[in-house]
Amino acid sequence: MAEYKNQIPQDPDIEDPDDIAVTLELEDGTVLECGILSIFTVNGQDYIALLPFDEKDQLAADTPAMLYRYYEDDEENGSIEYIESDEEYQTVEQFFFSELDKEGL
Repeated sequence: MAEYKNQIPQDPDIEDPDDIAVTLELEDGTVLECGILSIFTVNGQDYIALLPFDEKDQLAADTPAMLYRYYEDDEENGSIEYIESDEEYQTVEQFFFSELDKEGL
């Protein structure tokens, strides 16, 4: 999982990340509500960075960001899938961190 230190990078196309939620069902059956930090492209594939909401319905800045592949259908409905390959995950994670560094976060 990607991790950063108490800063929330925000995609300029997302007006208020707290208003956009993604519901994840984890492998253990736990349901987790997350906010979208960013949607970005690496090597022609879209990815999404998510952060869970805390008990106050705020993005939990002290937790690691979660990175997934991101897809949109013709009607702009989004879906995500796990990044299966360690190599792909490392590439995406490095890109995500480099963008954080560029933003000074």
